[in-house]
Amino acid sequence: MKAIALLSGGLDSTLAARLILDQGIELEALNFMTVFCTCTNRGATCLASQKAVEILGIPLRVFNVSEEYLNVVRNPKHGYGSNMNPCIDCRIFMLKKAKAYMEESGGSFIITGEVLGQRPMSQRRDAMRLIEKEAGLEGLILRPLSAQFLPVTLPEREGWVDREKLLNIQGRSRKPQMKLAEQFNIHDYPCPAGGCLLTDPGFARRIRDLMEHQYDFSLNDVHLLKFGRHFRLSPTAKLVVGRNEEENQKIETFSQAGDVLLKTVRYPGPVSLLRGEADETERERAASITARYSKAKGMEKMEVHYQKVEREEEKSIFVSPLSEAEIQRGRIFE
Repeated sequence: MKAIALLSGGLDSTLAARLILDQGIELEALNFMTVFCTCTNRGATCLASQKAVEILGIPLRVFNVSEEYLNVVRNPKHGYGSNMNPCIDCRIFMLKKAKAYMEESGGSFIITGEVLGQRPMSQRRDAMRLIEKEAGLEGLILRPLSAQFLPVTLPEREGWVDREKLLNIQGRSRKPQMKLAEQFNIHDYPCPAGGCLLTDPGFARRIRDLMEHQYDFSLNDVHLLKFGRHFRLSPTAKLVVGRNEEENQKIETFSQAGDVLLKTVRYPGPVSLLRGEADETERERAASITARYSKAKGMEKMEVHYQKVEREEEKSIFVSPLSEAEIQRGRIFE
């Protein structure tokens, strides 16, 4: 008998997998990565899930679903959580993907590390029922940590899994899981804060601004949201200003045709990226903001170079660095 485990690499999903392994069920782990994950190594793989399968001794398949997932973020049928996290739609999306893989790989059911009542949006009883129904997985999702509080699933009813060996954990306390981890000799697991940028208030403000002004945003646009200072110059123009050398390099890396890169002349300063349709006034303001964050922000006038990406021509503009009061107008706060 084979099951598919949705494995984030966090403590709950690791414990759920261990409980089912101990019942003699063959397990294969799935991890779905998106551009909003915070637990990746340069976007290549989820470090937490990789570590978890090494502990568990099971195979792992990782799928990057970033492109498809943008549509979930743009228009979630069941709305957002406290920030821009479409938790219910996210679970439905991931479980549909897991179902397709289960059927393809010969699995019979799916297990998750969900705990009843732990997350206010997606781990309520009614939400769990809704998610199962819309994912086409009614009776096929086993949640070992809370199973004794939930309806009997097909693998329990058929005797593939012994319900008496499943648990009755609920609520937000982590103490039962931590105690169980000690029993299983599982240590050094990730903190429970979650690995999704969409739950972060600062990032949520940035992506909300992006959606309001550019509904058809791309993965490149999302990557830019992850670093720098962000300024909305107009409905069609936005500026991203690097905060250190690492961010300056990333801004240049994610620049694309049509963007304008700005750099201060003769004095150390940030790399700034101006994206969208900007008129002369907005280009001057972008240069003044760039000057404000340079090492010579107290000068009366500064020279700033600007250049359109993929064009050789470079121009200079002399501007006055903006004051602290002026700089806050248009800032998309973190």
